[in-house]
Amino acid sequence: MTNLKHWTEEDNALHGTFKFKNFTQAFGFLAQVAILQEKHNHHAEIKNMYNRVELTLTTHDAGNAVTEKDHVLAKAIEGLLDE
Repeated sequence: MTNLKHWTEEDNALHGTFKFKNFTQAFGFLAQVAILQEKHNHHAEIKNMYNRVELTLTTHDAGNAVTEKDHVLAKAIEGLLDE
């Protein structure tokens, strides 16, 4: 897997877990993720519980398998944490 520290690959999907100081930071992150998803025309399954965000990426067009498309978006999402 491409050097991704917040992601694991399991059950034909990439799973990312992100923890923030509070709900506002978590929701702000999700807003940025939404913009990236539109730019990449690829969308994650999203789960938000207060300060925790879980994202699941898989490529449905490839038979629900992990593809380069998933890795590229996961890397872009991780890039948001560096900002």
